[in-house]
Amino acid sequence: MTHNAPRRAVLTAALAAAAATATSQSASAAPAAAAAAPAAGSGAAPQSRPGAAAPDDAPVDYHGWTSLPDWLFGTHAGTVPVPGRRPGLRIGRATGTLDYTDPHTGTTAAWEYATWTSPVHHVPHPASELISSWNAHTPAGTWLQVELLGTYTDGTATPAYIMGRWTAGDGPEDIRRTSVDDQTDGKSSIWTDTFSIDDAAAGPLLASYRLRLTLLRKPGSGLSPTVWRLGAMASNIPDRFTVPASVPGAGAGVELPVPRYSQNIHKGQYPEYDNGGEAWCSPTSSTMVIEYWGRGPSAADMAWVDPSYADPQVDQGARYTYDYQYEGCGNWPFNAAYAATYPDLQGVITRLHSLDDVERLIKAGIPVITSQSFLASELDGAGYGTSGHLMCIAGFTPEGDVVANDPASSSDDAVRNIYKRAQFETIWLRTKRINASGGVSGGTGGVCYLYFPAQPSPGQRRALASVGVV
Repeated sequence: MTHNAPRRAVLTAALAAAAATATSQSASAAPAAAAAAPAAGSGAAPQSRPGAAAPDDAPVDYHGWTSLPDWLFGTHAGTVPVPGRRPGLRIGRATGTLDYTDPHTGTTAAWEYATWTSPVHHVPHPASELISSWNAHTPAGTWLQVELLGTYTDGTATPAYIMGRWTAGDGPEDIRRTSVDDQTDGKSSIWTDTFSIDDAAAGPLLASYRLRLTLLRKPGSGLSPTVWRLGAMASNIPDRFTVPASVPGAGAGVELPVPRYSQNIHKGQYPEYDNGGEAWCSPTSSTMVIEYWGRGPSAADMAWVDPSYADPQVDQGARYTYDYQYEGCGNWPFNAAYAATYPDLQGVITRLHSLDDVERLIKAGIPVITSQSFLASELDGAGYGTSGHLMCIAGFTPEGDVVANDPASSSDDAVRNIYKRAQFETIWLRTKRINASGGVSGGTGGVCYLYFPAQPSPGQRRALASVGVV
């Protein structure tokens, strides 16, 4: 069984290409582009966490812009900060108009736009990968584009890489949300939603970056996207087939009441969205956590779903996370952006160091959606293998094993599974694995989705801060 195989196959191919050039000791090893970002300085190294690799061995840095002071700084070209309980950024006045031909509909339309470019963020440790994410409200007839403007450790600039074109809807006034393929400069490339250094062993790494946000609307409409959070996770996870086992701690014996939904019962439904439910692990996991927080689509929102289908909210999630370029529902930032379309929810894509990190989040009441790949023999009780699969960690047994809501189950009742801690930690945190044919494939290196309230409790804030999310 595979999930989101096309995107994962592309990323695996990129990792394999990098591996071929690594040393033998390694297991593998719109608006015009902005000017180059300034060269990076050096910051403090990330702090060590129990059960994790040493910080210099697996650095992860998430940085987000969310507060009113955040939105006041940076470079505004027609955008204005919006104060309030949930500060944001929107169009104040359009500064230009562009024609955009939607590659998925063939429609060419004019759009007014305004831009905001973040201050330079210096990565504390040079990075080999970066994944951006955003939370926004995009009324019909509006959309946004996120670009990465980076500087390498050799002082040269990356291209203005498009990290995603996003709108929440798919009506006649909307573009089709999309990633952008074929972006590379010979040093780095964009693989769907991930900036990746082509040869992390030999090439320059990412030293600093800015994110440029372009907000677009129909000319003269007066509408605007409103962006509440914009951020990126930059990391340099080493090639590794195994990871040290963490010791059960704060979350042992805690299980959250996360709803349970099976993707497999949707097999064959709406094949225009990645061939139907068997490939819907990502939106199914997202739906579980959205509902855990008491949110979800209304009956009116889901009126388009065949009334004979169970759990129409899963179909809803698949439709509105679908990436028309990737042709799948597994675009990581698109899932986080979808979660944030529901009132007072935030969504972030980051990497964690160990299940110790997850335990602190679980104890604070925050479920964690993880991405992993494995052979059937590597995860006892799963009964399948996969080249890429999302599931939700809902808690831990008293012994510290993982309680996972695994959407690759035969029914909703079968979704709750208990997986051995050491096995789960390895398949999630590793970056290299032996595949079914005996070759080397990639792993996600601890990628996760975190969905949490716009106003977290003090305990939730502390848990999020402990994993670098503020």
